[in-house]
Amino acid sequence: MFDIDKWQEIFNTIGKNKLRTLLTGFSVAWGIFMLVVLLGSGYGLENGVKREFEGDAVNYITINSGVTSKAYKGMKPGRRVSFSNEDHDMLKDLEHVDYTSTRTRIFSNNVLSYKSEYGTFDIFAITPEYKYVESLSIIDGRFLNKNDIDEFRKVVVLGRLVYEALFKNGDSGVNKYVKVSGVPFKVIGVFNDPGSDRDLTRVYIPISTAQRVFNMGDFIRSVHFNLEDGTVLESQEVIDEAKTRLSAKHKFDPEDQRAIFIFNSIENYQQFMSLFAGIRLFIWIIGAGTIISGIVGVSNIMMIVVKERTKEIGIRKALGATPFSIVSLILQESILITAVAGYMGLVIGVGLLELVSKTLPSMDYFANPEINMEVAITATVLLVVAGAIAGFVPARKAASVKPVIALRDE
Repeated sequence: MFDIDKWQEIFNTIGKNKLRTLLTGFSVAWGIFMLVVLLGSGYGLENGVKREFEGDAVNYITINSGVTSKAYKGMKPGRRVSFSNEDHDMLKDLEHVDYTSTRTRIFSNNVLSYKSEYGTFDIFAITPEYKYVESLSIIDGRFLNKNDIDEFRKVVVLGRLVYEALFKNGDSGVNKYVKVSGVPFKVIGVFNDPGSDRDLTRVYIPISTAQRVFNMGDFIRSVHFNLEDGTVLESQEVIDEAKTRLSAKHKFDPEDQRAIFIFNSIENYQQFMSLFAGIRLFIWIIGAGTIISGIVGVSNIMMIVVKERTKEIGIRKALGATPFSIVSLILQESILITAVAGYMGLVIGVGLLELVSKTLPSMDYFANPEINMEVAITATVLLVVAGAIAGFVPARKAASVKPVIALRDE
C-alpha cells in the first residue's frame, strides 16, 4: 500500500543532503552510462565488420595460383603454378564442399560500350556456381547458367553501376548487345550487391566463352569452394586435401606458402565473431565493475543515513514501528536513488549513441553504434535490484537497533 508519509520523509532526507545524494547518484549513473556507451561502441565495431562481409558469403574458400618459393623434388623455386579446367574438375568431389566455382579476371582491354556510351570496368570469367560466393541479387533478367557454359554463349551479366553507365535512358538492358573488349555480348541480367561500389562495377561472362574469345586456352585463375554449413575444422580439412591434390599434380611443396594463396572466409569470420564475443565480455566486466563501485557507494551512504538517524529509528520502534517498516523505509530510499540515477545514465547513454550514429561519417569497420534495448533495460533492472541489496544490509542493521540504546545515542 502506498504510504505518502514515508515517501515525504524520504524526499525530505534527500533534500537535506543534496550534494551527498547527487554524488552517490552520479556514480551509479556513470556506471550505467559507461556500460551503454561501451556496449554500443562494441556493437558499432561488430556492425562495421559485418558490413565489410556483406558483399561476400562467409562460407567459402578461395585458392589462387602463385609462384613456388621452395625447391621440391629436384625442381627449382620460381616456377609459376597455373590452374586449368582440369584442376577445377579434380577438386569438385572434395568432402564437405557443396559448390565449386572458378573466377578469372580479364585484364586486357576492359572497355564496355553500348552505342555511344562506354566505360572501363572489371570483367570476370566465371562458372554459374560463383553466385554462391558473392551475395548478389538479380534485379533484372537472370544470372549465368550451365547452358551458357556448355554452349559457349556470348552473354554477360552487368553490375548495377555498369548498367547505369551504359543505359542512361533507364531502359532495360536485358537482351541488348554490348561490346565487351570489342566483342558483342548479349546482356542477360543486371545484379545488385550489398558490398562496396567496386563490386557493382563488375561484369560476369561464362569462363568457357572467355577462354575461346580471348585466347585463354583452359587457364583459370582461382578455384572457390562453398561449404553451406561448414565449420572451421571442416574448412581446414578441405584446404588440406586441396593442397595435397594440387601439390601432387603441379609438383610443389604442400608447405610452400607462395605456390598457392588461400583465403578461408569461414575461419576469418569465426575469428572476428570470437573477437567480438571477447570484447563484449570485457566490456561487461568493465561496466559491471563500474556499476558495482556505484552500488558500494549507495550502500555506504545508506550506512551513514542509518547512523545519522539512529535516535529517530529508536523513537519509531519505541512508538511501535515494526522492523519491516524500518527496513522498507531504508530500502525505498536506496532503490529510489539507484533507479533514478540508473535511468538517467541509460537515457543519456542511448541518446549519445543515437547522436553519434546520425552524425558520424561513414567509416570502415565502424557503423551504427547501438545497444540492444532489452540488454539496457535488463542492466537497469539488475541495477535496481543491486540497489535494493545494497540498502538491505544497513536497513537490517537499522531494524535490529534496540530503542533504549538508540535513544542514548549521541
